[in-house]
Amino acid sequence: MKPGIEIYIMSKLSAIERIKVESDALRGTIPQSLQDEITGAIREDDQAVIKFHGMYQQDDRDRREERAAKKLDRLYTFMIRLRLPGGFISADKWLAANDVAGENSTGVIKITTRQTIQLHGIIKAKIRPTIQAFNEAHLDSIATCGDINRNVTCSSHPNESPIHAQVFAFADKISTLLMPKTKAYYEIWLDEEKIVDKKIEEDPLYQDRYMPRKFKIGIAIPPNNDVDVFTNDIGLIAIIENNELKGFNIAIGGGLSTTHGNAETYARLASIIGFVDTEEKVLKAVYEILTVQRDNGNRSDRKLARLKYTVDRMGIDSYRTEVEKRTGFAFEPARPYTFTRRMDNYGWLQNDKGLWYYTLFIENGRVVDDENIALKTALLEVAKTRKTNFLFTANQNMIISDVAAADKDVINEILERFNIIEHTEKASAVRKNAISCVALPTCPLALAEAQRYMPSLINKIEPLLESHGLQQDNIVMRMTGCPNGCARPYAAEIGFVGTGPGRYNLHIGGDNEGERLNTLYKENLGEDELLAAMDQLFGAYVGGRAAGETFGDYAHNNLLSQAN
Repeated sequence: MKPGIEIYIMSKLSAIERIKVESDALRGTIPQSLQDEITGAIREDDQAVIKFHGMYQQDDRDRREERAAKKLDRLYTFMIRLRLPGGFISADKWLAANDVAGENSTGVIKITTRQTIQLHGIIKAKIRPTIQAFNEAHLDSIATCGDINRNVTCSSHPNESPIHAQVFAFADKISTLLMPKTKAYYEIWLDEEKIVDKKIEEDPLYQDRYMPRKFKIGIAIPPNNDVDVFTNDIGLIAIIENNELKGFNIAIGGGLSTTHGNAETYARLASIIGFVDTEEKVLKAVYEILTVQRDNGNRSDRKLARLKYTVDRMGIDSYRTEVEKRTGFAFEPARPYTFTRRMDNYGWLQNDKGLWYYTLFIENGRVVDDENIALKTALLEVAKTRKTNFLFTANQNMIISDVAAADKDVINEILERFNIIEHTEKASAVRKNAISCVALPTCPLALAEAQRYMPSLINKIEPLLESHGLQQDNIVMRMTGCPNGCARPYAAEIGFVGTGPGRYNLHIGGDNEGERLNTLYKENLGEDELLAAMDQLFGAYVGGRAAGETFGDYAHNNLLSQAN
């Protein structure tokens, strides 16, 4: 019997585990659900299965009461998320995404904190046309949601290192290595013939049960920790010496999701278990870290199913030993590295090969034309030149990339004409470092607003910062509408975590580089209480900080004794 199988068989499995095993390699009854015209929803079990195809069923929570009063079904729609390892997308693919968003969704293109894009508001009848349109553009949504390895992130800006491309390539290699073998996606959405010989779909990694919970991998290039590498289940830290990639330090067990009122759940940063040098060893180590989690992760309680809990239950040394046993080689001691920042490099920068890159600020990752700026139209015009590619950052921004020196003026003229450069340069330091999750009205887990509210909250925080002379400080601030941590609030210097309508827990004391979690400072605050607390904290920081001390470090060292 394989390691962990006995535990798997004998333990009390959660309902999702049954659904996965009985799903016929992630097919479920999705075709039948799609044919049901009585409701805009799909069958309950299929709602779990479609996550593996890169989508979630949602509904417009703003309209629940109105529709209930009229005895109407909820306004069900679907979100589809693309697989874009490292956040790279060509101009042609961006044009396709723009067209699909306009035809089938709300029209907003949402850049996520995992360097991909997602579209919201797709009705059931439009799912297949949407996926088929993406497929024609050589885009897919396979394995971007569900209990499986999701989109692999990587330090996005080529200016980080002359060998950025070599490191960046690992995002795609790892994504390809960890893809599921089932052909369900192609059969259901792309009308390919149904597989008869099931041996073709045998999956030695995921088997028929997949991972106990979602799995995330990030790759960082020091000194910039822009991907928040330690918040991932697996974090790879590139070790570069004299412009030569020596290998990666590997960290395991990161994850930020918690549950209010459940002390067994907690945020955790990944622990480094050692260094590996060759590409073969890196990929083998990553693969076997997943198999150990597959065989030992908690399949009874989904709240305790992430790798972080398995690592803490087994012990970091025991987990590493089991991985080494399966790989057939031992990890070397971790190599030295230093993180000094984790922010995007805004504006124009040139890499060592003479190509230009412009990082523009996109608040909360929402690519849309509004009363302030025609961002979506501007990026469409840039893409139409076909003189550039695009990179998404883990901070929900975009890099207009790979611009030849001869084409820079053409791209710059478009950016100036649509006020993109002015928009980016005028954004305050705190706004540029702020990210938030989607939350209401579409996320079913949201307890409070996030992306719709954070811009207005920052409008009120900015005068406080200015009054204390802190307007140039790069304070990392993040907000989520629930404790699941999608915008990484627990790894921020200041984190706002929704507890109910208009109410948030205030966390402080994370470091500026992403190597320390913050701590709960005050609970369940409304806006006036939040602003009063922030004003007091900024005042204390200005009055007591040491030379060069960041807000997060000062708060950690001096303010947390005042918590609650």
